Amino acid sequence: RYISIFRPSVKREAEKNKAQWKTMGPAKVAVPSPKNFLQKHSKEPKLPARKKEQDSKKLPALSVPRRTDHPVMGIQSKKNFINTNAVAAITGLPKKPQPIYVDRRQGDKYLLETSGLVPKYIKKKDYGVTPKYVTRRNEEIKRAQKEYEANILEHLKKKAMKQLSDEERRSILQGLKKNWEEVYREFQGLPVQIDTIPKKIYKEKLESQMKQLEHDIEVIEKHKVIYIANE
Repeated sequence: RYISIFRPSVKREAEKNKAQWKTMGPAKVAVPSPKNFLQKHSKEPKLPARKKEQDSKKLPALSVPRRTDHPVMGIQSKKNFINTNAVAAITGLPKKPQPIYVDRRQGDKYLLETSGLVPKYIKKKDYGVTPKYVTRRNEEIKRAQKEYEANILEHLKKKAMKQLSDEERRSILQGLKKNWEEVYREFQGLPVQIDTIPKKIYKEKLESQMKQLEHDIEVIEKHKVIYIANE
């Protein structure tokens, strides 16, 4: 069977510490004196003695009447409250009932004024008036637009346009027409049967050149005044 290797040391320690618990009679403790017996409320905390300065201080004035105060008696009035109330009831206007609305035939009643069904907002003095922040924003937008337009005009002035003279316009128009005639002459020289891809590409090229030249000629003939960038 298994036997622990610490068994002898454990036995030795148990025998060594066993003698500490042996006694010869009760322990020697000092006996209390019969004169120092426990008295009533002796263990309760004691409050400090009240100072005389606190007793001499006056209490602050109270806003409520004291218990010993009595109301003023004997005040009389010659007003006839019965006649006054009767006259007020006869001459007074009848109280108007508050307008209400009902959501259905057997539904609950609600005040009409707070329901939003009464058009009381359109009767305001400022109804339909543009708010100040909207007018301020519109003015800022207009001011920014004017500044942008001024910058654009200044930019265009730096890059001013030059007007073509009549002689330059006529010479450009004659050159365009001459180019169109040359391209048209080449187009007329094409064979009747176009059976190859290079011939087809060449024909499309001539047609696009003729269309571009016709467009340029039409634009120059239509506009008498032409401006070009002054480079």
